[in-house]
Amino acid sequence: MIIVMNFAATPEEVAGVVAKVTESGLKAHVSEGKECTIIGVIGEKSLIARFDGEALPGVEKVLAVTESYKLASRKFKVTDTIIDVSGVKIGGENIVVMAGPCAVESREQLIESAYAVKKGGAKFLRGGAYKPRTSPYAFQGLEEKGLKMLAEAGEITGLKIVTEVVDAVSLPLVNEYVDMFQIGARNMQNFQLLKAVGRLTKPVLLKRGLSATLDEWLNAAEYILSEGNQNVIMCERGIRTFETYTRNTLDLSAVAALKNMTHLPVVVDPSHGTGRWKLVSPMARAAVAAGADGLMIEVHPNPADALSDGPQSLNPENFEVMMQEVAAIAEAIGRKLK
Repeated sequence: MIIVMNFAATPEEVAGVVAKVTESGLKAHVSEGKECTIIGVIGEKSLIARFDGEALPGVEKVLAVTESYKLASRKFKVTDTIIDVSGVKIGGENIVVMAGPCAVESREQLIESAYAVKKGGAKFLRGGAYKPRTSPYAFQGLEEKGLKMLAEAGEITGLKIVTEVVDAVSLPLVNEYVDMFQIGARNMQNFQLLKAVGRLTKPVLLKRGLSATLDEWLNAAEYILSEGNQNVIMCERGIRTFETYTRNTLDLSAVAALKNMTHLPVVVDPSHGTGRWKLVSPMARAAVAAGADGLMIEVHPNPADALSDGPQSLNPENFEVMMQEVAAIAEAIGRKLK
């Protein structure tokens, strides 16, 4: 349910509606727009069905939300959400790039990567300290040692840090070192982990699951939002289809669709989406043209020696070229690469 307040509604009237919603055993989420205030009401369907907000002071109208995701819906918030990650804004006219190696392998490799992506124009350093891999024998990451290296690289270069959190147990430790959590594709429907990051305020980059529909993906975001954390960024990283030439099938139609369905920012990961470094730049350009708010790119000083995802990683020189190409596309559609 969405309660639309009158444009002249006072703060006291808004507070009164919120109090009434809470008294009814429901949760209220307030979104203040330029023209009016909207209150999202979530909870058990039976309680929502009995709630009557039409007669409350300051209420303009009450609307039913048919989508199972409420707070993520464009109906709840018409304007685009812009998320501030330690001073870097994701959403709006700017396009933000997150880049770095798939995995933190060593201090030297990470620092070299950090300087390279910063030179190219990235604002975030990405790198995995915990690596959930398909094979139990593959490199699993340096864990806390890797987190410390990421934090050091961020301090040295000024880049913001984003890394994957794999479970609720390691979440408090990861929280000490990073600016933004990443929820990987395999954990998109790990609901206990989603609830856990939802109880924090740190921004969350939520990757699409291997075979997730847009509704399932948005409902995963809803788990985070419903716990109180409104800082969620959606990340398209390709889905599994019958095609075998690429690692996944990068669904760029999802970018345009999400822009209609949700107010949340959308980032695209063409590295995992294709699995081939030669396809990363073309798909990055296409993602920006489709309306993406950011890119996540794997960059390694020497991809041939990478412990993880070398075939899809750009080297620093190719990354700089890609950034120049993406900047041209951004300017052509009235946006900026920042």
